[in-house]
Amino acid sequence: MIELYTWATPNGRKISIALEEMGLSYRSIAVDIGKDQQFDPEFLAFSPNNKIPALRDGSQTVFESGAMLVYLARKSGRFLAPEGSPTYWKTLEWLMWQMGGYGPMLGQAHHFVHFNPDKSEYASQRYAQEAQRLTGVLDRHLEHSEFLVDELSIADFAIWPWTSRFSFQNIDLKEFPHVLRWYLQLAERPGFQRGYKQPVDAGDVPRP
Repeated sequence: MIELYTWATPNGRKISIALEEMGLSYRSIAVDIGKDQQFDPEFLAFSPNNKIPALRDGSQTVFESGAMLVYLARKSGRFLAPEGSPTYWKTLEWLMWQMGGYGPMLGQAHHFVHFNPDKSEYASQRYAQEAQRLTGVLDRHLEHSEFLVDELSIADFAIWPWTSRFSFQNIDLKEFPHVLRWYLQLAERPGFQRGYKQPVDAGDVPRP
């Protein structure tokens, strides 16, 4: 059985949602980042950057959520098109878009817009604007696509949990109708709902 070391954050929820949707057997092991448990030597042994999530699958360990999604897609044979196909590369494009921009920028918005709005006017303005810009990029793309690619994929698993924290980013999803449609559509899926509540139940999926 896969062991998922995780916490109730967007990056952690990417993997629990993927595992639920893929139908893979797993158990969640809570790593409470509020108590600095990510710095425990046992966790450091296979997550050298001290970040959740990470997983153990028999003798195989994987850290970094993007790599984990690719690993699980290949293991399950689901949610990633055949390697080298146009849809494969499109999926990886949007996965890397999340890893390189959407996640990091929204994470900074959480710090400077939601948790510490008075620490730096420059930072608050910069990351609030970038959150708006990136959500606009997503909205324009989803105007012409039901999912991030031709069908539900690991790209959706990567991006959706960050969108779910729209309140932390001061984002009104009603201003982005295509993102809102996509977000609510996935929020109704039982796999997303179960994955959202791992490794601890932090409440129901938020609705705008």
